[in-house]
Amino acid sequence: MARAPAWLPFACVATALALLTAFMPALAPLIHRAFPEVEPPVYGFASFASLLLSHAEIVAAASLASIAAALAAGVFVTRPAGRDFRPIVGAIATIGQTFPPVAVLAVAVPVLGYGDLPTFLALAIYGFLPIVANVVAGIEGVPGSVREAARGMGYSPLRLLLEVELPLAAPVILAGVRVSVVIAIGTATIGSTVGAVTLGTPIIDGLVGDKLPYVIEGAALVALLAIATDMAFDLLERHITRRSS
Repeated sequence: MARAPAWLPFACVATALALLTAFMPALAPLIHRAFPEVEPPVYGFASFASLLLSHAEIVAAASLASIAAALAAGVFVTRPAGRDFRPIVGAIATIGQTFPPVAVLAVAVPVLGYGDLPTFLALAIYGFLPIVANVVAGIEGVPGSVREAARGMGYSPLRLLLEVELPLAAPVILAGVRVSVVIAIGTATIGSTVGAVTLGTPIIDGLVGDKLPYVIEGAALVALLAIATDMAFDLLERHITRRSS
């Protein structure tokens, strides 16, 4: 019996996400039957497509910032000139992880105001640790014999980093990025408490207005987005692993 393609589960979840995003209003009669006291039964202050797009934009921007900062810090502390700074980078990352995003938002709002910027800052700080830890682990996991062989072939330190260390460390680094992005998708919902437009907006409005269907609608889309993203990273990891093996 032939096995199903590896991409099929991802395609199913992505299709479910797209259909639910586009046709959530069509479920109004069904939701109204389950929650007759809630009117309207489907969140309608903004389209779910626009909420999903805004949510994805904030997560993508924050994740890119986390990746750039983590790569720079991870590479630096694995070079001879930066090894003394490794405990400092580790301490900063750990402190950033122990601060809950809500606390970061509370501190950032008086400085940055309401909207997307405080949410971006909270997600970028919170997503830094999983990535920088894997950058360091991935680079340090490259066998010394491979480095020596590359140096024997005349590789400069920069070429050694770009063509040997980072490609071999890519699966480990990508695993950290995967964790960071999936966490950010769920955490971004709290940004709606400070004015960011995300899939958390119907959740917050539902909680404030005692409208449970809104909470369920927003949470369902967040869950599907997180699952689809995790599956996409899994496919990417498999592809990179096959290429590097």
